[in-house]
Amino acid sequence: MNCLDSQTRAQIIRCLIEGCSIRATCRMTGAAKNTVIKLLADMGTACATFHDFHVRNLKVRRLQCDEIWSFVGAKKKNATVEQKYFGWGDIWTWIGIDADTKLVVSYLVGGRDAGWAMEFMEDCASRIRGRVQVTTDMHKPYLKAVEGAFGLEVDYAQLQKIYGAPSGEEQRRYSPGKCIGTDMKTVLGYPDPDHVSTSYVERQNLTLRMSSRRFTRLTNGFSKKAENHAHAVALHYMHYNYCRIHQTLRVTPAMEAGLATTPWTVDDLIALLPKPTVSKSKIDNELFRRALGESA
Repeated sequence: MNCLDSQTRAQIIRCLIEGCSIRATCRMTGAAKNTVIKLLADMGTACATFHDFHVRNLKVRRLQCDEIWSFVGAKKKNATVEQKYFGWGDIWTWIGIDADTKLVVSYLVGGRDAGWAMEFMEDCASRIRGRVQVTTDMHKPYLKAVEGAFGLEVDYAQLQKIYGAPSGEEQRRYSPGKCIGTDMKTVLGYPDPDHVSTSYVERQNLTLRMSSRRFTRLTNGFSKKAENHAHAVALHYMHYNYCRIHQTLRVTPAMEAGLATTPWTVDDLIALLPKPTVSKSKIDNELFRRALGESA
C-alpha cells in the first residue's frame, strides 16, 4: 500500500465509487487485486470512523428508514452449513435518511432480526436532537426498536405499499408489479400524513445498487467477504454524503445539513487515511546499506 502514489489511489477510489468491480478496477488501474482490496478496507474503515464521529447532533424533522438485501458468497438458501459459518448468506444494509437534506444519517450492515433493528434505531436516535417523525415499512422489528430508541419523543408511522400482480412483460424484465395503493398505520405520536413516506430512502436504495457492483443483481460481482461488503458500504455513503452533488439540492447532503461548506473531492477522502509509516525493518535495512556504503 505504501508504494501507491496519490494519483493511483484516487483512480482506484473513483472506479470503486462508480460501480466498478474489483477485477475491473485492477484492469483499468494496473493495480494488483490485493492492493485494491487493501485500499478499500483502509478507506472503508476511515470513512466509517469519520461518519461515526462527525455525523451527530443533527436537526432532522423527517427520518425515513428501510433495509436493502444483498448476499455474501452465496444466497442463504444455496449456502452450506460450513459456508454460513464463515459468513456466507444473505446480508442486509439498514439505511436512515433525512427526507429534507437527503443526508444518510445512519447505516448498518448485518442481519434483519430484532437485535439488528434495535442497534440501527439506537444509532439513529443518538445522532438526532429533538423530536422527529419516523417512517418505516411494515417490518415488525421496527415496532419495538423505534420505541426503545426514541421513547415517546417520536411521531412514528408505518407505510406498506400494495402491489398488483406483475404482468408477463414485467416478469420478463425482472420488475415488480405496479403499486396500486398504500396502507398507513400510526404507531406513536401524531405523524403528519402528508409526510408519511419511504420514497426517498427507497430511491437511495436504487442509488446504492447503481453505485456499488456488490449490490447489482444477476451478476458475479457480489461480495465474497462480509468485511469487504461493509467497507464498500461505508465508502459509498461517505462519498454520497460529502462528495456527490444532489441534483435537486444543487449541493451535497452534508452541505445542506450544515456538516460541510464545500463539496469534497476524492483527494479529500484519501486524506482521511492514516499517514503511511515506515516499518522498523525497512529502517534497519536502510541503515545497514548506508553502513556498507561508508565502509566501502
